[in-house]
Amino acid sequence: MRASVGERALLADGRVVVVRELGPVDADALRALHRGLPPEDRYLRFFSASPRGLDEFVDRLTSPVEPRHVVLGAFAGEDLVGAASYVVVDGDSAEVALVVSHERQSHGVGTLLLEHLVSLAKRRGVRRFEADVLPVNSRMLRVFTDLGLVFTSTSDSEVVHVDLGLDAGEQYLEAVADRELSADVASLRSVLRPASVVVVGASRSRESVGNAVLRNLRAGGFDGDLCAVNPHAREIEGVPCFRSVDEVPEPPDLAVVCVPAHAVPAVAEDCGRRGVKALVVITSGVQAEALMAAVRRFGMRLVGPNCVGVAGGEPGARVNATFVRGRVESGGIGVVTQSGGIAIAVLEALGRLGLAVSDLVSTGDKYDVSGNDLLLWWERDDHTRAVVLYLESFGNPRKFSRLARRVAHRKPVVALRAASSEAGQRAAASHTASTATPAVTRDALFRQAGVIAVDGVTELVEVLAALHATPLPGGRSVAVLSNAGGLGVLAADACVHNGLSIAELGPGTVAALRALLPGPASVHNPVDTTAVVDDETYARCLDLVAADPAVDAVIAVTVPTALGDPRCGVHRVVKPVVAVSTDQDRPVRLVSGGIACYAEPSRAAAALAVLAERGRWLRTDRTHVDFDDIDLATARQVVREHLAVEPSGGWLDPDQAVRLLSAFGVPVLGGVLALDADSAVRAQHAYGGPVAVKVVGPLHKSRGGGVLLDLDGPDAVRDGFAALAERFGDRFGGVFVQPMAERGRELLVGVVGDARFGPLVVTGLGGVDTDVVDDRAAALAPLSVADADEVLHGFRAAPKVFADHPEEPVRDVLLRVGRLAELLPEVAELDLNPLVLHGDRVLAVDARVRVAPAEPGDPFLRRLRDTPRGPNTEEEPVVDGAGVRFPGTRHAVGQG
Repeated sequence: MRASVGERALLADGRVVVVRELGPVDADALRALHRGLPPEDRYLRFFSASPRGLDEFVDRLTSPVEPRHVVLGAFAGEDLVGAASYVVVDGDSAEVALVVSHERQSHGVGTLLLEHLVSLAKRRGVRRFEADVLPVNSRMLRVFTDLGLVFTSTSDSEVVHVDLGLDAGEQYLEAVADRELSADVASLRSVLRPASVVVVGASRSRESVGNAVLRNLRAGGFDGDLCAVNPHAREIEGVPCFRSVDEVPEPPDLAVVCVPAHAVPAVAEDCGRRGVKALVVITSGVQAEALMAAVRRFGMRLVGPNCVGVAGGEPGARVNATFVRGRVESGGIGVVTQSGGIAIAVLEALGRLGLAVSDLVSTGDKYDVSGNDLLLWWERDDHTRAVVLYLESFGNPRKFSRLARRVAHRKPVVALRAASSEAGQRAAASHTASTATPAVTRDALFRQAGVIAVDGVTELVEVLAALHATPLPGGRSVAVLSNAGGLGVLAADACVHNGLSIAELGPGTVAALRALLPGPASVHNPVDTTAVVDDETYARCLDLVAADPAVDAVIAVTVPTALGDPRCGVHRVVKPVVAVSTDQDRPVRLVSGGIACYAEPSRAAAALAVLAERGRWLRTDRTHVDFDDIDLATARQVVREHLAVEPSGGWLDPDQAVRLLSAFGVPVLGGVLALDADSAVRAQHAYGGPVAVKVVGPLHKSRGGGVLLDLDGPDAVRDGFAALAERFGDRFGGVFVQPMAERGRELLVGVVGDARFGPLVVTGLGGVDTDVVDDRAAALAPLSVADADEVLHGFRAAPKVFADHPEEPVRDVLLRVGRLAELLPEVAELDLNPLVLHGDRVLAVDARVRVAPAEPGDPFLRRLRDTPRGPNTEEEPVVDGAGVRFPGTRHAVGQG
């Protein structure tokens, strides 16, 4: 029997191990691990220095026919360095045990194995771990205590009994994230702060990529050990050369690989055997499996292939392992991009602004190191003050969301949107699912994680200029100060267009401005100083409007005239200020005191709106809510019953949908499922009044003429039943009979599941308006109150809807539906349409729910990527394309 492939993961010291389930082929290695323990370790593990029956114990653990026994192993190369196991003892409870080789203890092997064991156990229905630990085994007790799970212990004179609840609450996820951060930072030091670098494939030809990388490393000020590999040279660009990696005197931290594609796997093998810790593979067109086999075997980190390279470090200790033109200066912006072309464009644009990067990582085809790794690196990096992302795909978007949110609380995160094609839209049988295009899902992820999304390099730089030194405004109320009235009006219009408001200046401010300015001036917002004021007067006006309590920020517009140029009067004040100077030759510059100055009022207003939104996001409490009246057991039973009959899934019958939603406290109109006309008549008679009769089947009922309203009396019901049966033929599955509901404003609330991004909750206009007006907003579950409010206010018709109806009942429905989507991953689609608002009440008049089998995953498990778009990464591109290939460049070894 072959061993499973397993997951690559990082230890606390940054070293890579492979974690996988052990089987019969691993029995000898597991026995050797136990026998290699010193007597004290064996005593702590088995309560005896000479345990009996070790062979039989190992055989049981690794037996494929004993489902109660599960054991995971951690491998460093070919060596088994630790094992964690559990044995199911009672229902959903299991005894857990852990063993780590003596040499590898205190490096995080045990904690990592327990995290993976917890994840595996939960997928297999285990909800609690138990363990008996000797009181003197303080190290093992500390591992359990620090894990982050709900921990209880009882002790007697002989053992400490440990009980661990496996429900992964926020405390556990934060503990895992903190451990991942420490491990990832340790592993990336060899990539971004290497003490030694070798360039494999460096050439004497200055037209080659390897030569360019070597020159950039020298010119960039790298002060570590630098060498090259070229079998036909002893020195290139003043750097010593060796015929192979094996001949390099000391194992380098980082190898930059610029050889032809067919030679890359062999070079990676050589690097691994020599002890290289990380690779940057510039070459494109590499065979993924062969390269990753070497990376896995030797526990290396990998950037690329098909990338521009990496640059980073502090001033005086820079690593520029790229082939970009010119120096990569040291600054405060971390940049990670899948596209080499975007990397170069961002560097050049930042340079024109006078800004630079703390680190630049071009991930290219992203076989290993990804945006998530860099978010971990930059979260605690004090030199990085802002983060820039260009991601064409998400390997693990749910982990990205969590990491980005953590980083965004400390420093701005700005993402360049990759274009999303409508061809990626899911074919779906519900209004909700038809909303969930890749762009909608991605934008919801960015918004909730606090990521600032922009649509081009120019906009990116405009936003970074504003973020560079401008304080965040306390609100959205803006004062516009201009010496040219027309431009002031344009600025005010742009503010409103970008969701800002124009402040009403107080009487004191107006009076002070009137005393200061000439008669023709306009002293109400927008303030027009007239073109005759000098810079000193303009500066005093700026101080006055900024001091007004109604003002959160100021846009200062200046135009040079023959009478003067007041731009020198623009200065830092007590409130955030951005400037506009229409005669500058760049879209944005940084002027006195780091103030961002724009060539167009519209761009200044857009940048200020970004600052206001970031301030609002930081001030918002995004605690997720729970409900104490949810009947989760009943909801899960409904799902199980349906999948037992239809294993591949499908649409719930209407009565099943009502049970499911009612279990979550969603107000839904009940009804009776009628498979024949007589049953429908009896249902109408029981209600004692007019009814709605709706066809049952996988289709849009109202769009297809499957809803008949106000049917009163047996004849009307019989005729309606017959008409629907004839109209839908073999798609007819009976009817659902409901009492007529009160009429009111109609909304839609729905869910569409996504295996990678998680469930998307959607709302907007419902009823017949759903088919006519595409007006919806969306957020990813789980929802906080703030997320629900953003969705409530996110569709265009919201102000009119909630001018006549209270928001609270709809917010409650959104939160409950979001909780349903979170707790029931089998819900693939859900439509409440219409959700009728009547006075201060809401009622889902029609509900459709589709369920499908769901393999519970663990997006927060600590593991590394292995290959692009492979089975372990759950990768799916948002758009086609990856790193840029550069025609005409040569990837060659030893060109003379």
